[in-house]
Amino acid sequence: MKADDKGVSGPISGPISGPGTGTVAGTVDNAEIAYFDQLGDDWWDPKGPFAALQRMTPARVAYIRQQVVRCLGRSPQDRLDGLSVLDIGCGGGLLAEPLARLGAEVTGVDASHEAIEAARRHAEASGLTIDYRAHSAEDLLAEGQYFDLIIASEVIEHTADRPAFLSLMAGFADPDPARPALAVLTTLNRSLPGVVLGKYAAEYVLGLAPKGAHDPKRFVRPSELQREAMAAGIQLDDITGIRPSLLKGFDLGGPPLINYAAAGLVQPGP
Repeated sequence: MKADDKGVSGPISGPISGPGTGTVAGTVDNAEIAYFDQLGDDWWDPKGPFAALQRMTPARVAYIRQQVVRCLGRSPQDRLDGLSVLDIGCGGGLLAEPLARLGAEVTGVDASHEAIEAARRHAEASGLTIDYRAHSAEDLLAEGQYFDLIIASEVIEHTADRPAFLSLMAGFADPDPARPALAVLTTLNRSLPGVVLGKYAAEYVLGLAPKGAHDPKRFVRPSELQREAMAAGIQLDDITGIRPSLLKGFDLGGPPLINYAAAGLVQPGP
């Protein structure tokens, strides 16, 4: 058993109410969308239910910049100018905005209309131009647009069909091998610490996440994510832990016991 697989030995059985139990359209779970629609005004509240996600954003941005250097050949001193970025499940724009400030051309898509409206209001107030779309990623894929960087941050654990979602991500990569595309994900490990701390302590004890926001059956071990991503044509060859920090809120490093990031290139099709 690998280090990242210790703890919960398989999918948690039994009914769980709230997100994860609704009707499904493509990779979108309608109960998840209805749940997050209720929180549309809270995305940017520094003391609200997304405060921990706000504090995690600098670490998420740092990881993305590291992987752009590693996989796309950018210099560590470079901004993200000219890079087309898709933020799937962008919510209220917590990650889209700092990427846009770094010069990226950001498209954010989320099936929650309330989240997208919050994102649009905040971007306008901040003087940022971000292309926000209030529909599913499947709808965007049908438009045939390709991106250099495809992000799903704190999203895959909310999807109805993980393998299908990974294939969806891969579909946004240009099939031309001369234009490589980078996929980046952050999520929660279905380990014992991941379930106990990432779900129950975070939501019900520490107040770091909205109550009922996560279904631990949908947490995913790094080894599972790598295997499923490879089947979808994404080679996730970097796994990095995201850990709490007294000074920074969160930083990168350590074993991926609870939160972690994963990245790699989308492999060219046949």
